[in-house]
Amino acid sequence: MADYKGFLKVTERELPPRRPVPVRIMDWKEVYEPGDSAVLRRQAGRCMDCGVPFCHKGCPLGNLIPEWNDFTWRGEMRNGIERLHATNNFPEFTGRLCPAPCESSCVLGINQPAVTIKQIEQTLADEAFSHGWVEPEPPGRLTGKTVAVVGSGPAGLAAAQQLTRAGHTVAVFERDDRIGGLLRYGIPDFKMEKRVIEARLRQMQDEGTRFRAGVEIGKDITWSDLRARYDAVVIATGSTMPRDIAIPGRDLAGVHFAMEYLVESNRAVAGDQVPHQIHAEGKHVIVIGGGDTGADCIGTAHRQGALSVTNLAIGKQPPTARPDSQPWPMTPNVFEVSSAHEEGGERTFLASTVEFLTNGVGEVRALRLAETEYLPDGSRVPKSGTEREIPADLVLIAMGFTGPERAELEDQLGTVFSARGNVDRADDYQTTTPGVFVAGDAGRGQSLIVWAIAEGRAAAAAVDEYLMGRTTLPSPVRPTDIAIGLQPA
Repeated sequence: MADYKGFLKVTERELPPRRPVPVRIMDWKEVYEPGDSAVLRRQAGRCMDCGVPFCHKGCPLGNLIPEWNDFTWRGEMRNGIERLHATNNFPEFTGRLCPAPCESSCVLGINQPAVTIKQIEQTLADEAFSHGWVEPEPPGRLTGKTVAVVGSGPAGLAAAQQLTRAGHTVAVFERDDRIGGLLRYGIPDFKMEKRVIEARLRQMQDEGTRFRAGVEIGKDITWSDLRARYDAVVIATGSTMPRDIAIPGRDLAGVHFAMEYLVESNRAVAGDQVPHQIHAEGKHVIVIGGGDTGADCIGTAHRQGALSVTNLAIGKQPPTARPDSQPWPMTPNVFEVSSAHEEGGERTFLASTVEFLTNGVGEVRALRLAETEYLPDGSRVPKSGTEREIPADLVLIAMGFTGPERAELEDQLGTVFSARGNVDRADDYQTTTPGVFVAGDAGRGQSLIVWAIAEGRAAAAAVDEYLMGRTTLPSPVRPTDIAIGLQPA
């Protein structure tokens, strides 16, 4: 156990300060200042090593949180990262990007602010890389079996690393020109600089994982050919079909899906030439959707010099404190202020978008919206008589995703999809095509990065058992599992 009186002596939650807004919006570096090691140890010492540590269940990976909190409090960071790596392949990703359901499940959260689990996790990972403790773990022997992993986001990378370490020859296929998937082109650098991805990819390459960027399965190589070439295939393509909004003016120039905008921005930040880039400089920007993708658009627009930024959410503003209907250890739906929201702009709730208005030459000039009205059956409609216009030179639709791209999978593999639009699968992650497995958002639906990694690890165990008849790889979750506090994806 960490300091057994720690939670009595230190009752406040302390996090590293964010860099001043006027400074950070001038660059693309991560928003947080370097943390203080003394503060980190104090926070780790607040962990109570509960008899029933609900943080284990709150985390889909089953992270051994009290154990690495104890090592952190003792200053034994190398032991800490070993315990963290035992369950999580990429703590440097989750420490930056995960919404931390473990903290909502922290028992201390019953009557105090939760332990800063996410910050401790990130610091352990960063310390490990800076001290050279993250070393390749190549397999002791090769099995002679081959596996193709399609998609290089967190689910695909986790599956690939686990299968490589099990001794299989693994090739990761990515249709983009760089490996990383959503981590590479969907996440802005102010949330996670791409050096973080590169460091982990170097370890994976040294372990033997092979990366094939710029290869689109279904077009450059058919899915059926891929299945014939490899002993097993893992689909980890993510949930990439954006949810659209069918209202008048949707086809006007200047109305884009959020991911179109973010991908181009990330390419430009990486140094690529992006002809006719979607850019916010000098524009009134409207972001439709109140989730993480919307916040990423807001932060990006600020850094590009937007004239104004307005964020529209169709629902009610969440409460600032945990509601009675979502008691501990559930993950509560509360009002959050991300780093992007701190940087400016206006957030409007109960806002229903009615129409995009043109300037007469095919471009958007304004957006007509109305107050959202809740009907008795729970549906939401624009309230008559509340319409108003707001200026809009650039509109970004960030309303989530509906599932993976399916045409080639259906035509070339005969893949079956669920009623919700995801790849159908059994409890062993295998699709209706023998030897073809699915992990992450492609099978689960739009979800969290921590779920993607957990499913990648579990699918790897299923593939290993399929190929070898048994497996020693850990399998943290099944497709039907739902962690405490998380709603079905």
